[in-house]
Amino acid sequence: MKGKLVRTEGHLANIIPIHLDASFFFERAVRSLDRNHVDKALKYFRKAVEYEPENPVNHCNMAGILSEKGDYKASNAILAHVLDVVDPSMTECYFYMANNYANMDQFEEAERALVTYLEEDTQGQFMTEAEEMMELLYYELDRPAKLNRIKSRQGVVEHDQARELLEEGKFAQAAELLEGMSPDYPDYLAARNNLALAYYYMGLFSKAKETIAEVLEQEPGNLHALCNLAIFYQNENRTDQVLLLIKKLLAIVPFQHEQVYKLATTMGILGQHDSAYIHFRRLLKGEETATDPALAHYAAVAAFNTERYDIAKRLWHHVNKLDPGSEVARYYLDGLDAVIQGVQEPSKLSYHYHLPFDEQFKQWEDYGNGIPEEMKNDPLIRSSFFWALRHGDQATKLQVIHALGMIGDYEVQQALQLFINEPGEEPALVKAAEAVLHDLQRVEHPELNTEVSQPLTPEALKTIPKVSKNEVAGIRLGKETSPHWQAVVDRALQMSEARAELQQEMERIWTDYVSRVRPDLSGSKQIEGWAAGLEYLASKNRNRPVTYQSIAERYGISASTVSKYARQLNQICSVTPPNG
Repeated sequence: MKGKLVRTEGHLANIIPIHLDASFFFERAVRSLDRNHVDKALKYFRKAVEYEPENPVNHCNMAGILSEKGDYKASNAILAHVLDVVDPSMTECYFYMANNYANMDQFEEAERALVTYLEEDTQGQFMTEAEEMMELLYYELDRPAKLNRIKSRQGVVEHDQARELLEEGKFAQAAELLEGMSPDYPDYLAARNNLALAYYYMGLFSKAKETIAEVLEQEPGNLHALCNLAIFYQNENRTDQVLLLIKKLLAIVPFQHEQVYKLATTMGILGQHDSAYIHFRRLLKGEETATDPALAHYAAVAAFNTERYDIAKRLWHHVNKLDPGSEVARYYLDGLDAVIQGVQEPSKLSYHYHLPFDEQFKQWEDYGNGIPEEMKNDPLIRSSFFWALRHGDQATKLQVIHALGMIGDYEVQQALQLFINEPGEEPALVKAAEAVLHDLQRVEHPELNTEVSQPLTPEALKTIPKVSKNEVAGIRLGKETSPHWQAVVDRALQMSEARAELQQEMERIWTDYVSRVRPDLSGSKQIEGWAAGLEYLASKNRNRPVTYQSIAERYGISASTVSKYARQLNQICSVTPPNG
């Protein structure tokens, strides 16, 4: 029929030609599907593939119809052809293949295809369906899938982990994880805001402000960034800047729970207690937040600070019912009664769901056994410690230094080291912090219990007698107790395929570290972590472009793990400040 001519009233009239191309057959296929003519649709899609064999969409449509007809094997053969020949970037084909395998009860193959989809697909178009299939496979195979990462959620996963670390009071670890994300996700503003908070809780205020400035440059109206900046300015007693930001914040009425909470707590910290009270009461009306004792406490504090004493009393009684094991509500109710009876002058309360410092220290002295374990892990108490270490008076700082010594974990050591290095601190406090840090490091690394009489500051660490390079090399011959030491540098050399100069740099750093610390490596996971951190640090020192994430993907570990080991190496060897 194409191009056929017919005679009309003595004239030649052209019939509109039909262009038999891929689009024509695609449209016919879709029309056939609408009419439920599956066989015809398959025939038309086959013709579309003949006309455009390089178009992966037509292949996938044909595979989809074969799957609908129950010919799962033929469908997978087409999908495999797409991935192998037509377009390897069509990662959704792995998801289609997983469906086909599951329909054939080939669950092992379905799991392999699904894991490949999750680990390789950047868009996450079928994330909900993939999660449902993952549950099915878990049920059928009676074990979880061996999934290393979800590529479409890179950044989201790390950010969620970092938020959990912040909530647990592990601020240094959260900062390391978020720093590792920064180069790969420069537009992920929520992560940048939380990185600023991590710096803030650690006392690194200049870095916190720089990070917030970067966020506001990208999005001037970002509420979290504006709130954080206002608190940072208040910290520096920059009243003019604080007042400008308060004026801007007072005009904002957010509706998302997270934003209302952020604004409420910020206004409370800035002394805008009426505004804080209004926002906290809004939050208490929500079903999800009505039973949160901390939120009810914050509302009670705002009520007290605005002299709404009857409301504050009702709210603290409510807190007591929601959290009967806590002493917080009872403590503040006693204080409120003293104010109402005129026995005690009212003073503004802070927005923290824990006892004031003086009361906490008094209780710990009464316990006689130091800080209770649940308090050591309380993020609010930990953040208060770090805050007081930076902003408390001399007596409070001294109390906090000794209290931190009772906690003694990685975060604490980081905080004490930063405090020691901070210019302008009282020499007596620095000496106390050095002594506490010294004791903590000797407990953690008994191999460092040499004749060193001074605290193990970075300078003191450099004075510890080293093992010679020949002795370290002797590990290969089994002369040392840990054969894993040599395995670390061997693994780094193997994974990096490094040039001679980078090989020498990795060997130099690792030899230096082992000679100082003699780490106890007990398994392959640690070897991977140390090797990845070693390659990162050596690459940075040789000005080679590298990120935590790029190395993490090659080693099959997380960016935070690379960051952790790189920083431990750098802390002892002082190679270069790793910043991701």
